[in-house]
Amino acid sequence: MITEERLQEVQQWRRHIHAHPETAFEEFQTADFVAEKLESFGVDEVHRGLAGTGIVATVKGKVKSDKSIALRADLDALNLDEKNDFEHKSTHQGKMHACGHDGHTAMLLGAAQHCAENRDFAGTVYFIFQPAEENEGGAGVMIEQGLFDQFPAERVYGLHNWPGIEAGTIAMRPGPIMAAADRFDLVVQGKGGHAAMPHLVHDPVVVASQLVGALQTLHSRTMNPLDQAVLSITQIHAGDAYNVVPDEVVLRGSLRSFKEEVRDQFVEGIERIAGGICAANNCSYDFTFRPGYPSTVNDEEAMQVAARAATAVVGADHVCTDTAPSMGSEDFSFMLKERPGCYIFLGNGPGIGGCTLHNPHYDFNDQILQTGISYWLKLVQCELSV
Repeated sequence: MITEERLQEVQQWRRHIHAHPETAFEEFQTADFVAEKLESFGVDEVHRGLAGTGIVATVKGKVKSDKSIALRADLDALNLDEKNDFEHKSTHQGKMHACGHDGHTAMLLGAAQHCAENRDFAGTVYFIFQPAEENEGGAGVMIEQGLFDQFPAERVYGLHNWPGIEAGTIAMRPGPIMAAADRFDLVVQGKGGHAAMPHLVHDPVVVASQLVGALQTLHSRTMNPLDQAVLSITQIHAGDAYNVVPDEVVLRGSLRSFKEEVRDQFVEGIERIAGGICAANNCSYDFTFRPGYPSTVNDEEAMQVAARAATAVVGADHVCTDTAPSMGSEDFSFMLKERPGCYIFLGNGPGIGGCTLHNPHYDFNDQILQTGISYWLKLVQCELSV
């Protein structure tokens, strides 16, 4: 257990970070704060510079061993105006820690401090503080720049606070726990003209309208209904006059899936449907698929280790190992493609009063700092027992 005095210190760190949010690849003050704390703990190494603002701290146990694991927290905030009025609210206009990365960072700092002071394990723990989780794929950049070459962890673990799950509960599942998130642009090209003379145009608006409905049949009528997936058209852009049929319409959208083969089916299906409807209406199309984060997939064996650690901290009655997967996405997925590991949901409370992720009224629940730090420390003990 972490002492109450130490918890108060971690809470102060968390609220300091919350009050000074920085977004993707610009976490300079946050990185300085984290690095200074790590150096004061007496860790073996503080490495800076991966993905610009990324930090990796190394702590070696008292007992020499070739075994090693990595624990990861995310540093970045969101481009969002905070609507809270408490003392530690954002001091940076238009930026806010609305996803709890302030809490993730503070908890991992607390775990690093304890490990550096006690070193009651065999092997090495790498503490990864990653920039740019929100939309920019900082995990992938760290990997491309040599993360696991320089810090060759055998397994990697991550967590996310989760409003809607009771505080003091830890949830996980083997296999996919969060979805892949991809985007696409579909441009329908027709022949514009006067709205009063539709027989002289090839109307891309009509074609685009058909596509919005037809694309919904991809999952409902061409894929296994047991394979969860979502296709959403989120933007339609066309024309700027009341009496002119435009030359083209731009559709943009989001794809969410858990399996690579389902992802591939979406791409093939969009092109097939777009080609057929456009051809039937004397139009053409241009399709651009924009791969995003892959699915976050937990390793079965690593999840069992995480479950043992969680059970030791909160008790078996408060550990769920078959939680429903989320259609949200996480760039920790890139790390899990490189190393086996497990990503868990740490209950943050009921999520009432606007206290949900990416909400301007959100705030991390400081009551779960103890749970998060204790989970990290027990996980180190489970993986690197003396």
